[in-house]
Amino acid sequence: MKIFPVTNKKDLNRFIKFPFQLYRHDPFWIPPLIMDQKNFFNPEKNPYYKHSEVQLFLAEDRENIVGRISAHTNTQHNNFHDDKVGFFGFFEALDSLEVAQNLLDTATSWLKEKGCNEIRGPFNFSTNDECALLVKGFDSPPFVMMPHNKDYYEKLILQSGFSKIMDFYAYLLPVTEPSPRLAKLTERLEKRGNFTIRSLAKNKKQRRKDLETVFHIYTRAWERNWGFVPMTPEEFDHTVDTLLPIALPELILIAEVKGEPAGFSVALPDYNLVLKKMKGHLLPFGLLKALYFKNKISRLRVITMGVIKEFQNRGIDVAFYHKSYETAYHHKQKFIVGEISWILEINTMMNRIAHSLGGDLHKIYRTFNKKIN
Repeated sequence: MKIFPVTNKKDLNRFIKFPFQLYRHDPFWIPPLIMDQKNFFNPEKNPYYKHSEVQLFLAEDRENIVGRISAHTNTQHNNFHDDKVGFFGFFEALDSLEVAQNLLDTATSWLKEKGCNEIRGPFNFSTNDECALLVKGFDSPPFVMMPHNKDYYEKLILQSGFSKIMDFYAYLLPVTEPSPRLAKLTERLEKRGNFTIRSLAKNKKQRRKDLETVFHIYTRAWERNWGFVPMTPEEFDHTVDTLLPIALPELILIAEVKGEPAGFSVALPDYNLVLKKMKGHLLPFGLLKALYFKNKISRLRVITMGVIKEFQNRGIDVAFYHKSYETAYHHKQKFIVGEISWILEINTMMNRIAHSLGGDLHKIYRTFNKKIN
């Protein structure tokens, strides 16, 4: 067996396609679009490469790929948190401690050369992307932008010298008729907290201004969260361009206090249903499948939410959840189930709200850390 860096298009193709082989019999794995993956790893198209370094590695045994991993720095993270953490991601491997250990050791050595004194993951590439390892809830497919992996990965990572650092929770809720009691509570909260909530503008010009508002709120609301990584303006624009085609403006909410931006919430239709049908390919029939199945999506995910510190404790988060599910219930798309994810295990208030809304903790995701000697 050998571990080697990805340095050409052929090896990148092998890196991208290895999971298609590994999960070919897993009914819950969602194949990503190969074209999107190639763009993600293209330094000319992914703005992450403008501030940080990335190296992909493959594990090969008798000319067969048996594992893969990325090692990457994150200048944004380290400048913000004043530390020297390096990261690994895109970890996939056969059930072999030898393979896993060699991949993780290779990533660790590469990061040590970059001056890092810790390695943390999995992050693909940061908390703004898919991240963490599924450790509970293997019996159902993931929601959009949430990972799915082999159940033996945690064992391999722990046996390779890593330890748990943080868990992320995902709650499942049925989209049922809104509670009159919650509706009245939301009304009282809005009046008492002197805030209003509106959806993203449908007018393209105004929508861009709204998105700039969301970026402003996001940066201020999330800066105290564990693992927060500030996006560059280019990264935010890239994320918006990626998500807008699958977003519904009425499920992107902005809270204002006397006209001043106070919070935002984003819920997305679970586009994984479409990706499952496309099997990694946009052509020749993938585009037709995407158009056909897009309007048949019955699941949605509350993907992110934030309230600026000075406007917290007014009930804006409760109002966001109520209005999101109220909109989903009455929507022509006929959503039947939603997921609130992810919520940090240490976020007592948000976990309490998810429980109070009837959320079932159906998936747990875990991140790991190891000192670099």
